[in-house]
Amino acid sequence: MRAVLRRGFTLIELLVVLAVIAVLIGLMVPAVQQVRDAAARVQCASNLKQLGLAAQQYHQAWRSFPPGMRFKKGRTRDPQYLSSWLTQLLPYVEQHQLWTATQAAYKQSRSPLKNPPHVGLATVVPVFTCPADGRTNEVQIAQREKYVVALTSYLGVEGKDLTTKDGILFRDSYIRILDIKDGTSNTLFAGERPPSTDFQYGWWYAGIGQRYTGSAEFILGVEEQNVLQVTAGSCPPGTYTFAPGSVNDQCAMFHFWSLHVGGAHFLFADGSVRFLHYSAAPILPALASRSGGEVVTVPF
Repeated sequence: MRAVLRRGFTLIELLVVLAVIAVLIGLMVPAVQQVRDAAARVQCASNLKQLGLAAQQYHQAWRSFPPGMRFKKGRTRDPQYLSSWLTQLLPYVEQHQLWTATQAAYKQSRSPLKNPPHVGLATVVPVFTCPADGRTNEVQIAQREKYVVALTSYLGVEGKDLTTKDGILFRDSYIRILDIKDGTSNTLFAGERPPSTDFQYGWWYAGIGQRYTGSAEFILGVEEQNVLQVTAGSCPPGTYTFAPGSVNDQCAMFHFWSLHVGGAHFLFADGSVRFLHYSAAPILPALASRSGGEVVTVPF
């Protein structure tokens, strides 16, 4: 019988095959990443849409939007002291159990930063987070105070800055749809801003923010000021406008931005969600005021 010779790969052929595979992988990885980024962007917008629907349901039940931050009732502390607008939306984003636990926790302790009983402080709520920022998918440790905290990617718009109170969500705000003279489709309600580098700002449950206003914590002005103590190496006073940021830049906590390319999603008072490019920064103060009377075209 004649032996059948089987020809194998030569070393050069093997190297060529490996080179082709490497090129294909190099082409596929960016494509896969683009698909993931697109999916994260869609889910991020969907989360904001859910918050918009929840805010509308809250308004129907209470005849106003939730306060940006609960602080006082008359001359006394609010029963849910320092809690955020997101906390008030818990019953309307299918978080009834957590809302019940929150109410019970405030009856046990007036300090929302004490866990237990305030388990919400360290409970991740997916609808409050953008999947583009993996840091928000799990609890983090605030570097200065060492609290274990859950974070949010979405901050309410308090207006131009923490002093003006011309937006919809600020400390002890009580804003009705009728109060939005500029029109709900032309007025910002909330927008994207990743948590600060040190996780000291960006808690969804409750917090202090700047000077007990909630500013930079879960609400923010579109031209925010830094009123924290300015020392050597710290962030300058401001003004901080809508612009690209970085998770490694602590000063990015003072302005709206996102991990998406080119801009960020914003929720409007009518419940619509739009992606605004950073070039829209000059018109954001007009969009942030509820009754400024400005004439502005909202970009798409």
